[in-house]
Amino acid sequence: IQELLRVMRTIDDRIVHELNTTIPTASFVGKIDAGQTCKELYQSLMDAHTSRERIIKNCIAQTSSVVKTLREEREKAQDDIALLKQLRKEQTKLKLMQSELNVEEVVNDRSWKVLS
Repeated sequence: IQELLRVMRTIDDRIVHELNTTIPTASFVGKIDAGQTCKELYQSLMDAHTSRERIIKNCIAQTSSVVKTLREEREKAQDDIALLKQLRKEQTKLKLMQSELNVEEVVNDRSWKVLS
């Protein structure tokens, strides 16, 4: 998921470049509709943020479900070391995904400030 998010965040990583190529210089003002181009960039950014947030939240929900199931199984089989290891692994995965929501917030804020 982290690799997927990295690829999906390229629009945010390149926002300054996108703005520099979107907003026309004085010689191109009549040839390009800057308002429409900015609206399209805004919509692309909104779509990217929405889809990333949806993906992260879906992964969190799925992993939370797995963790809950493993906890219930762990209650029944206290001596199962393999089950404990799997539970710890899934809990770590869940924490990483939850931290991605914080990263997403920072990335989004930065992009909106640049766009503004």
